[in-house]
Amino acid sequence: MGEIEDNIENSKNLHEDKKKIIVKKLGIRTSLVLWILGLSGQIAWAVENTWFNTFVYDKLTPNPAPVAWMVVLSAFTATITTLFMGSLSDRTKSRLGRRRPYILFGYILWGIVTIIFPEPALLKNIGIAIVLVVILDSVMTFFGSTANDAAFSAWSTDISDSTNRGRVQGILSASSLLANLIALGVAGIIIDEFGYFVFFYILGGSVSILGGIAGLILKEAPISDEEISQTKTSVFIDIIHAFSPSNIKKQKILYLLFTFMAISGIGMQVYFPYLFIYLEHNLGFSKTMISIAGIVVITFGTLISIVVGMTSHKYNRKSAMIILTILSSINLLILSIFRNKWMVIAIYAIQISIDTANGIFLMAWIQDNYPKGEIGKFQGVRLIFMVAFPMMIGAPIGSLVIQNLGAPGVIDGKSGMIPTWHSLVIAAIIAIFALIPLLFIPKSAGNIKTTENADNI
Repeated sequence: MGEIEDNIENSKNLHEDKKKIIVKKLGIRTSLVLWILGLSGQIAWAVENTWFNTFVYDKLTPNPAPVAWMVVLSAFTATITTLFMGSLSDRTKSRLGRRRPYILFGYILWGIVTIIFPEPALLKNIGIAIVLVVILDSVMTFFGSTANDAAFSAWSTDISDSTNRGRVQGILSASSLLANLIALGVAGIIIDEFGYFVFFYILGGSVSILGGIAGLILKEAPISDEEISQTKTSVFIDIIHAFSPSNIKKQKILYLLFTFMAISGIGMQVYFPYLFIYLEHNLGFSKTMISIAGIVVITFGTLISIVVGMTSHKYNRKSAMIILTILSSINLLILSIFRNKWMVIAIYAIQISIDTANGIFLMAWIQDNYPKGEIGKFQGVRLIFMVAFPMMIGAPIGSLVIQNLGAPGVIDGKSGMIPTWHSLVIAAIIAIFALIPLLFIPKSAGNIKTTENADNI
């Protein structure tokens, strides 16, 4: 009887704990800033991750090597920039605030460099033009990583807690998808009608304007007494400490989640930088058709991200991520089989939705585990696993797959290799290994903190 009574009591306590999860409201102003900065920043990243590559392929050379170099150097730049600028933002106590200066000026300059990016194509020397676009890509990445990856990501953690981080990530995921809808859906039509230059001018200008407005109206979170009392070492020593064995052991769950992020990201980077090239030159999509596909895929994904963001606090994060990772790999294998354009669009819409939902759970869980007073620095650590490892490993693997298993073709009068279905299969195989680090995290660690236990931010 005693055991039965204990079980009944435990059930009551569990029920009461669930009732304690009261989601903290974000507020209209904070939500607006999240939408604007998320949208404008992701427009810029969408341009870099897709149309930068397609621009180089169409206007400079159909050799995948320059694209791989752009991806690798951009990843390196993003990582180093976010580590140092994130750490600096942790220490900043300016009249404009802690994160705001980096967001405000970073977004404006980010858009300006995007506008300048296509200019080297006017040069007659293709070799010099390629070098210049690779450099400009890295310069754009410097400002983007300062503004978005370091400062904005830290700010979104500052103003949220465990109960509403799923909603924050839902907004950011939805804004990311809407940005892709604008940058991808509208882009193909603009490029076909007016060319690449007009396209880059419009999108770059929107990044500067929207980012500048949001940077002026955002409200900084108060700095806690714990953070104020912390003794800061030099930025360089502080960064090195983040990778010390003792600190990794102390932040075990955080680094296991980072490892999950890296492995799944490597799988994605095997095919994603070359996806538009695959759709256009292998499956016969026109740029306008790619835009239509973008509208369908992103609209569906945006709706899913909003729903998941609003309800994610109801589910155990570890269980959700295991299921979504398996579904993602299976869906990539299915995508590799089909050649019919509308079937490809439908299956990729499912892929985007699965990966977006997985990302919401992952990022909310990661934010819960950032150590106080080091949130800016850990944006850089996150970038190593989110950007550097995936892009520096995945993109070259993708290029190698294309060079060895791709189909010979002629693009803009130049011979080259075209991506094939092999990239999708290899990506699916790599991504499933992301489940391994999750196995070392207790399931209970994936539960949402109750309001009483949540950090007061």
